[in-house]
Amino acid sequence: MAEESIRTVNQPAPDPAPAAGALPAREPPGLDEAMALLRRLCAEQRNRSGEPAIDHAQGMVAILRELQADEPTVIAAVLAAGGAAISPELVKARFEADVATLVEGMRQVLRLREITRAPQAAPLADPDRAEPLRRMLLAMAVDIRVVILRLASRLQTLRWHAASRQPPAEAVCEETLEVLAPLANRLGLWQLKWELEDLAFRFQSPEIYRDLARQLEAKRHEREDFVAGAMALLRELLAAGGLGAEVSGRPKHLHSIWSKMRGKQLALEQVHDLRGVRVIVADVRDCYAALALIHARFTPVHSEFDDYIARPKPNGYQSLHTVVLADDGRSLEVQIRTREMHRFAEYGVASHWRYKERAAGQGAAGRAGAAQDERIAWMRQLLAWQRELGERLGSPPAAGGPTPAGAPGPGPLRAAPERIYVLTPQARVIELPAGSTPVDFAYQLHSTLGHRCRGARVDGQLVPLNTPLANGQTVEILTARPGAGSEGPSRDWLNPQLGYVHSSRARHKVRQWFHALDLERDVATGREKVERVLAREGRTALAFDELATRLGQSDPQTLFVAVAREEIGPRMLEEAVRGPAPPPVEADPAAAALAAAAQRARARPRAGGDGVLVMGVDLLLTQVARCCRPVPPDPICGFVTRGRGVSVHRAGCASFAQMARRAPERVLAVDWGEPARVDERRGYEVDLRVVAADRQGLLRDVSEVFARDRLNVTAVRTRSRADTAHMEFTVEVPDAAALNRALAALRAVAGVSQASRRLA
Repeated sequence: MAEESIRTVNQPAPDPAPAAGALPAREPPGLDEAMALLRRLCAEQRNRSGEPAIDHAQGMVAILRELQADEPTVIAAVLAAGGAAISPELVKARFEADVATLVEGMRQVLRLREITRAPQAAPLADPDRAEPLRRMLLAMAVDIRVVILRLASRLQTLRWHAASRQPPAEAVCEETLEVLAPLANRLGLWQLKWELEDLAFRFQSPEIYRDLARQLEAKRHEREDFVAGAMALLRELLAAGGLGAEVSGRPKHLHSIWSKMRGKQLALEQVHDLRGVRVIVADVRDCYAALALIHARFTPVHSEFDDYIARPKPNGYQSLHTVVLADDGRSLEVQIRTREMHRFAEYGVASHWRYKERAAGQGAAGRAGAAQDERIAWMRQLLAWQRELGERLGSPPAAGGPTPAGAPGPGPLRAAPERIYVLTPQARVIELPAGSTPVDFAYQLHSTLGHRCRGARVDGQLVPLNTPLANGQTVEILTARPGAGSEGPSRDWLNPQLGYVHSSRARHKVRQWFHALDLERDVATGREKVERVLAREGRTALAFDELATRLGQSDPQTLFVAVAREEIGPRMLEEAVRGPAPPPVEADPAAAALAAAAQRARARPRAGGDGVLVMGVDLLLTQVARCCRPVPPDPICGFVTRGRGVSVHRAGCASFAQMARRAPERVLAVDWGEPARVDERRGYEVDLRVVAADRQGLLRDVSEVFARDRLNVTAVRTRSRADTAHMEFTVEVPDAAALNRALAALRAVAGVSQASRRLA
């Protein structure tokens, strides 16, 4: 009964292609069982296109045989043709695990068919939509053989439509041209690519297809025969010239001709590469030698000669391109390159799919990333290697056999994904880093959606927000209602141990939100402080803009933030509110007496409590000003205060300059004194500012610098903005030398970009 079933399957199918539907006389174990199961469960079943499931299966088997596919792939093709009628449980129970994996992968990939045909989906001609779908197909297919199955299935569908003269749906042609054919191109499956494009082009634009076919002076098989003859002639010509060369070629297929005519606005007679030949030689010298032999034998079209060896393309592509007139008077394009140039053109940055698709996609293909490029490169190398050696697709090389450079080893065909592709409920494809969560998905769509995210459904099921997403899942974000008072992200999302946020974009947006909250809080706090000082000084009519100008701030908001963060102290704020004082009618008696005493006395100066000598005055209380915090040996000057002795300022202090203009008679000359003993050396407070890339352990590393130099830290204030930490320290130092050592050590801490002394 099994032989009779196989003979029935081997009967010619209605498809005019001779290979379609033909099975070998002897099948490997497992295929008989798969075909018997398909016949029993799907005898009357038809696909959505109307093709019988059994015909579709045998057509796929014929295509896979041409690709030298392995046994699990062929069996999986038969079982996948049955669709839902053959359950995953049945496949796992009756076939090996590899077959079950391929069938399940094929079913997942077929979900893209529903995506591309969704009525609300954007057209696939849009590069921003087509390119993510191509990459999503590769990402969902954890095994390269799943992609091969998908391509074979679509080719068989188009062959059936051609044989039955029933045009497929527009979405089928669109998906073939924009997604599946470019993937076949990327994987190096040129024959599948050409046939997919020509069949889809035939149904999508039948009038253009027929008109172009009529315009061609030779039929397809005639062009193929011409190219074969040209290849044989070139081999003889180059061999006679002493050159060892590989010659290959193919006639240009209809869709490629039409794409070139449309892209470059050419008439058919202006397309010179309808028939092309490629010559591969050993080195550059042989390239030019082969060119000379070809130009001597044929008449060259000089306007169509390009030397990309002497002048490579910007992407590094190198080759000699020339067009000659063949014996029949028609043009023949010849490309001449070395093996290294050919390898670079096929697998490097100038690979065929890159420079052919970039023009149409406006750079969309370039956004795939280096990891995706490498994955496609090794896939292509694997396919080419297996075709050359005649190995079964997916099988490791024979024991002791050579492993080609760049080909994967005997491990599985699966690669760890760098990116994942998930869907919105409207069938839009979203690309995310592997490991992303629904929170990352929400922020990728829109910042506002991320801020309002409160829950998520993945494939219709409620999941926690820190659930990692997988390829092909449909994600729906549940948001807080506007005005409900619960908008905004949670601070827990920034905790890496909880796993809510994986992508840098989402992390940056969450930090931006909290930075805006901190800024709003600081503005309110600073405004309150300013208004309180204005009320106390009786200057409520003073405009905020005027006050900001007096304090050197660009606008009132910047002023409020500086006041809230104590970058502007209370004394500076009060003095700015009071404004320039009018000249006194009569001098303060106490200040006048001090000034006179300073001019008359010439007694030996003594050090005050802060280690400061007041020139000409004994036993006078001194204190270091907090606005500028001078440190020995900074140049200093003194100012007589009311009730607090002499305030010692750093030369150039803005506060001192303002007070000196109002009361010059209170200015005294001061200098640093020396303590009597070493143990009397005191610490002087200075303000330090450190800017660094925010990271875990940063504050600990900075604190170790102060501990190592035995510097006492009296105050610390830190904040983070956009992954940058801003830290301010008040530190006691004995002198400027210790301060400079500390600053040098701070600049050496990993991630620190700035360490400086903060001056008023």
